Amino acid sequence: MTSPGERLHIDGLRRVMRARFEQFPRLSSATDSPPIRRAAVGIVLAPNEDGECCYVFTQRALNLRRSAGQYALPGGMLDAGETAVDAVRREVAEEVGVQLSAGTLLGELDELITLAGIAITPVVLWSPSPVVLKPAPDEVHAAWLVPIAELDHPEAPKMIRDSHAPPESAPMILRMPVRGEWINPPTAAVLYQFREVAMRGNIVRVDTITQPQWTRH
Repeated sequence: MTSPGERLHIDGLRRVMRARFEQFPRLSSATDSPPIRRAAVGIVLAPNEDGECCYVFTQRALNLRRSAGQYALPGGMLDAGETAVDAVRREVAEEVGVQLSAGTLLGELDELITLAGIAITPVVLWSPSPVVLKPAPDEVHAAWLVPIAELDHPEAPKMIRDSHAPPESAPMILRMPVRGEWINPPTAAVLYQFREVAMRGNIVRVDTITQPQWTRH
């Protein structure tokens, strides 16, 4: 288990994380009735120039019809017959120009059903060498390598009330830190479970984490 603020370097981390994923009893909805749309997002790990373990994070293009300017992990909808791992590898190549082989898989987190009715599979991939991010302007406004140590922020996860719901019934929303900002579920839920499972060796579930109502659209 890592302590808050501890600097996590790339050396030895892959073996530890792989072992933790092997012990993680992943949950899946395992149903297509009623029909459900499926998507995948990637937590793509790679070292920065200091050898510190980072993950790829993006801001969507500002002129998109949906989700314009939103912060997100790279990913998207699955094509027909495509696995979640292959979908993430394709989307990472398309969105930020990073090519990853099938052998880069470390593990998968729990499937998460969004308010929009999409089943998201978070896939954790590993690049042993630094990557160069080349955002595709029609999809991605900006992309960064964010140190995973930031997820160990002493105030994370931060809980706030959903400002889009009536005050008398507003649920609490779990938020996680990214580059000095506090982001919302479902992305925050994925990063929270990644921190607990891969970085700390804990088993936590995220299926009951509330998503803000605006994420339904």
